[in-house]
Amino acid sequence: MPSIVTQQGILHYEVAGRGKPLILLHGWLESWRIWHNTMTYLSQYYRTYALDFWGFGESDTTTRAYRVDDFVEMVQYFMERLGIDRAPIIGHSMGGTVALALAIRYPELVERVAVIGSPIQGSSLAWFLKLASHPWIARIVYRWSFVLTALIRFLFPLITPDPLWPDRLQRDLSQTDLVAFFQSIGSLREVDLRPDLPKIEAPVLGIYGMRDPIVNPNQWLVLKQGVVHAEIERLATAGHFPMLEVPWSFNILLYRFLATEDEDMRLLG
Repeated sequence: MPSIVTQQGILHYEVAGRGKPLILLHGWLESWRIWHNTMTYLSQYYRTYALDFWGFGESDTTTRAYRVDDFVEMVQYFMERLGIDRAPIIGHSMGGTVALALAIRYPELVERVAVIGSPIQGSSLAWFLKLASHPWIARIVYRWSFVLTALIRFLFPLITPDPLWPDRLQRDLSQTDLVAFFQSIGSLREVDLRPDLPKIEAPVLGIYGMRDPIVNPNQWLVLKQGVVHAEIERLATAGHFPMLEVPWSFNILLYRFLATEDEDMRLLG
């Protein structure tokens, strides 16, 4: 189980493949496992790293560094410790918001950014995610997680057609720290990247499932307005988890976006 020790505790990650580094960031109540299929595909071409944010997955749950800004610093520290000077960053949902914030704060580290179903404004989150950002509500939900799990199993066909998703969510929820549960989503609810988006010079890809019930899929328009050179892919049949719902199409989109970078480098060379 690869990991590094930080001032905030142990940071767990998984790695696969060889070649240029590529970093994958998961969303709220997720872990590196959300990227399993994507890693299998992309590790044929890149050395892929999938991180667990503090408080999630197998990373440390004793820290209180669970805000979006904390996760930006976590990725920066991870790259520094592993000697990764510059890399493409791919993020799902909250992870994509972190990736964009990283490109704004540390542009020298980011070659490309791909975001999937990511909120640019916290106001785009579904109402039940906004509720979860309140500590007293989060404590109730967390302590009665079996009720949440039962509700999710009942409603999951409206969220994603992937039959394995409820089991994945239950496993990841069981590893999530209570403070991380509400502090991270509370931080995400307060996010508004719009003023700083024009600062991003790296190529950007936004992938949004038009059936997304978690993040308003029209966030693609906000991203495009702020980063005029951004490429946008709207997936008509996908929801919040295109890597699970339409994995083949999703992987090809990512590969083409990343391969364009490699082609540009070859031309420059």
